[in-house]
Amino acid sequence: MENIRHIFFDLDNTLWDYRRNAKITLAKLFEEFQIKEKHAYTFEEFYPFYYESNESLWADLRDKKVTKDELRARRFPEAFAGLGIENASFAMDFEERFVNEVTNSNYVVEGAEELLEYLKDKYTIHILSNGFEEVTHWKIEKSIIKDYIDTITTAEGAGAPKPDPIAFQTSLDKAGATKEESIYIGDDWIADMIGATTFGMNAIFFNPLNENHMWIEEVPIVGQLIQLKKYL
Repeated sequence: MENIRHIFFDLDNTLWDYRRNAKITLAKLFEEFQIKEKHAYTFEEFYPFYYESNESLWADLRDKKVTKDELRARRFPEAFAGLGIENASFAMDFEERFVNEVTNSNYVVEGAEELLEYLKDKYTIHILSNGFEEVTHWKIEKSIIKDYIDTITTAEGAGAPKPDPIAFQTSLDKAGATKEESIYIGDDWIADMIGATTFGMNAIFFNPLNENHMWIEEVPIVGQLIQLKKYL
């Protein structure tokens, strides 16, 4: 990978620890909305329903089965419905608070700061995320990641989510980069690896949860961010 000059990272769960930050925010809101007191359910009972709803809807957004607005309108109503709590206005209030407050917790994935510090003098670093435009910028601006990033491209800004080639081309154009001198690193096999390699871009799969996936011979796999030093 000697010709690489530009590194494009996914954001959520690749650099910015979405799972951890979201869980902290959800637990705080769960307490503030007094859900245990009013409905006799614990946060531990609620969280799996949220996780399933959120993961499923983000996969649907990636696959163009739902829009951003549909994801936001369904995520918490579906999660709370799993507990038998069906109150649309309450669920949307929870959604608004969550989106506005999730960036108040800004943990990065283990090894992210060390890796970015290692890469910053060797490469130009960019973000290409399927996340919401405004929230993606908040996440970066409020975290240590901002000190290392040159350009930020979101699916919303590109007009198409990864794995659509439009998302990758838009990010390259914004960065003034070419496929041949670029590499993509992310944790979603379909959006990131299938997307990048189909587009004709080098890629490395970050797989900290050791999830099952297909196999592409030319795509290295790492379980820890710091292991990327071996390739970069």
